[in-house]
Amino acid sequence: MIHGSLFPAASDASDVSGDGALRVGLMGTGVVGSGTCQVLARNANLIAQRAGRPIRLVMATARNLLKAAQVLGPDVALVSDPLTLVRHPGIDVVVEVMGGVTLAKALVMEAIAHGKHVVTANKALLAEHGTEIFAAADARGVMVAYEGAVAVSIPIIKALREGLAANRILEVVGIVNGTTNFILTQMQEAGLSFESALRLATELGYAEADPTLDVSGMDAAHKTALLAAIAFGADLPLDQVHVQGISTLDPFDMVCAQALGYRIKLLGMARQRSDALELRVHPALVPEKHLLAQVPGAMNGIWVNADAAGPTFHYGAGAGSQTTASAVVADLIDVARLASADFSKRVQHRSLPASAIRSWHILPIGQVASRHYLRFAQDERLACLTGWLQDLGVDVQQWTHVQHPEVASHDAWVVLTPSLTGDVLVDALAGLRHRSGGLVPVAVWRVEDLDL
Repeated sequence: MIHGSLFPAASDASDVSGDGALRVGLMGTGVVGSGTCQVLARNANLIAQRAGRPIRLVMATARNLLKAAQVLGPDVALVSDPLTLVRHPGIDVVVEVMGGVTLAKALVMEAIAHGKHVVTANKALLAEHGTEIFAAADARGVMVAYEGAVAVSIPIIKALREGLAANRILEVVGIVNGTTNFILTQMQEAGLSFESALRLATELGYAEADPTLDVSGMDAAHKTALLAAIAFGADLPLDQVHVQGISTLDPFDMVCAQALGYRIKLLGMARQRSDALELRVHPALVPEKHLLAQVPGAMNGIWVNADAAGPTFHYGAGAGSQTTASAVVADLIDVARLASADFSKRVQHRSLPASAIRSWHILPIGQVASRHYLRFAQDERLACLTGWLQDLGVDVQQWTHVQHPEVASHDAWVVLTPSLTGDVLVDALAGLRHRSGGLVPVAVWRVEDLDL
């Protein structure tokens, strides 16, 4: 049975269970919310042992209360108004897995104002409003935990904030969007076009009905901004992340990249350069022997380079009901352990205290240097390229002729340039166009020669 509220009156809610349980209010009972319920129920005893006390879901709110009731069972109070949940004195921690930004932000801020700890898997919320949310939580002395917001089955937040706490992080480079990695894997291995690979991803449930956030690179940008905030103690610079998606990739570039010993992946990159940061998301050629190049299908992989630990690689599933729930429940265990600890003894939201968080200079993409992959279609004007390539510092013997495995007439000349900033390459290509009467490469992608 569903009522406006099945929860005890405020005067009776100081400890509903009588066993010191951490009392959880859940906002959202969809894919992640239902998975969280299942994990909490299935592993209740083990979770209680590891947390030092039971973790009990006592209240929930959802758009469809009838459907939510079927997921939650009779022991969880359902309320139609989420404000009832976030303000209720019988709730210790609010789990936000409803998605979206505007309403989610308002409810999270209200929960914090009422002294509730917050666990969220909402990367867009934190990437856009994390600085404000963390400041409010610090002022109120509550925790905001968000392991489920990035590469869910990979505990990368904990690795950066705790496991690598002794290190100065040099760079974080990752495949952090499973949908795009599945699409690129199909383009690489099956030779599918972007459109066909996206259609397959949708049919198999890897892509949403509206995949724009994924294929545009924005989902990866949200996650990259969060990783940069932790790795470098940075204010969340989402609006300064360079973002390029995968929709213009030609599967023939996969063939050409492989001929050169590379694979193309959508990478999220946060890298320190002197007193500035590179923050960018775009497809890039990765050496095929590198672990990132071998991340298949919808999996995620994150490569971290640190001054003491050196390179570490973190691999796992990047989406799914149970996998995201694993991260959400791990955050709840942390809250259960640390909620009563002195504020100064808790792990900081972005690895450093608020007083040490800084606004970094973010390098514009035109000032970021890397090698570049250039593909030219067969053209009689190619003869004029020798001098241009020599001026650019390219050994002309490094030109590679690649023919499409299925289309005999589809062939190309490809080359990898020396390390150049984007601005220098743009100027050089403009010079080539003028010199040759209009010759331009049909594809230009960056190359990331990561240490193995």
